[in-house]
Amino acid sequence: MSKPKKSTAFKVFAVAFFLVCALAVTYAGLYFSGAFAIQSVKVNGADHLTNEEMSVLAAVPRGTTLLNVDTAAIANSVNRDAWVSDVSVRRIFPDTLEINVTERQIAAIVDVAADNAKITQQWAIAADGMWLMEIPARDSELGAAISPQIYEDADKVLHITDVPFGLTPEVGTYCADGNVSNALEILNGLSTDLAEQVKTVSATDAASTLLTLKNGIEIAFGTADDIRDKERICLEIMAENEGSVAYINVRVPSRPTWRAV
Repeated sequence: MSKPKKSTAFKVFAVAFFLVCALAVTYAGLYFSGAFAIQSVKVNGADHLTNEEMSVLAAVPRGTTLLNVDTAAIANSVNRDAWVSDVSVRRIFPDTLEINVTERQIAAIVDVAADNAKITQQWAIAADGMWLMEIPARDSELGAAISPQIYEDADKVLHITDVPFGLTPEVGTYCADGNVSNALEILNGLSTDLAEQVKTVSATDAASTLLTLKNGIEIAFGTADDIRDKERICLEIMAENEGSVAYINVRVPSRPTWRAV
């Protein structure tokens, strides 16, 4: 009685094995053929990188198909750029490769003294402290080649100024300057109520970090400790003395002072 069961089981196994082999042969044939050749590369989320820059970063080999494309290698290549915070690559059959990019945003422009303090370079920095790039002059050859979105964003953010000479930013590295890092931490910690009013941050040293608001009020903020307490005190002083405040000192939040216009 058991022989038919063994025979049936063997037949099922044989059929399954044949199907697996047939699929493997078919896949291998397609893998090494030109089937599903990549005809287009779709990029989403790359606002600060031009099409030409993305093409160089992705570097999809000519003749690559959706079956043999190395999506991990392409993602790793794109992720090398300072603007790229995260990236994913997926296949869209029959002929499209989709690259989804999450970019870092410009948190501030840092005015960097260079050439023995004879000139000032403007460097874009992200909220996580990543140096994104030196912003070239708009009318320069390089300025014409980069994404217009970079200038649009740079015009909207505040400047970190008065950084001591000696700062040497490098694209794709994290800022190691304590003065700039302290200024960024303050900006990241402020709520919208005060953050949107800040025009510049003087970062001569962390203890004397000075915020200048768009209405001209100066705030001696100091270190990034007790950010919310310092912010609350500033907002209360400005609200209670609207139009008459010129200067606020909250470096020691337990002993705040202010000066009238």
